[in-house]
Amino acid sequence: MRLMGLDVGSRTVGVAISDPFGWTAQGLEIIRINEDKGDFGLPRVQELVAQYEVTGFVVGLPKNMNNTLGPRAEKSQEYGAKLEQLFGLPVVFSDERLTTVEASRMLIEEADASRKRQKQVIDKLAAQMILQNYLDQHSH
Repeated sequence: MRLMGLDVGSRTVGVAISDPFGWTAQGLEIIRINEDKGDFGLPRVQELVAQYEVTGFVVGLPKNMNNTLGPRAEKSQEYGAKLEQLFGLPVVFSDERLTTVEASRMLIEEADASRKRQKQVIDKLAAQMILQNYLDQHSH
């Protein structure tokens, strides 16, 4: 069982992958997208799905703090629907409130990363955190 975690934004998609046992998540990369032009980075996702023999997706769902779904969450759900249609693999959504904030804080505190470097890795780290939270909640 190998899951792919995705942090879907308007310009990038952070990608993480689980180990074959579904215990740990590892950040992979950031895929540049352009929602306005209908470019969702799916060809690259397809390459990664084949390379890592992915069996399902965990997509971050950025709920509002009052637990409602806003426009960004709806976009994540639309992305998940595209994944399901294209790959025929299960897609689950995981509440990602504050993961980007937490990822940013980790980079500042632990790595003393520059602002430019942070932007290059934050979505990947957020995807890793989304996937790891899901794995931790669903471990047997």
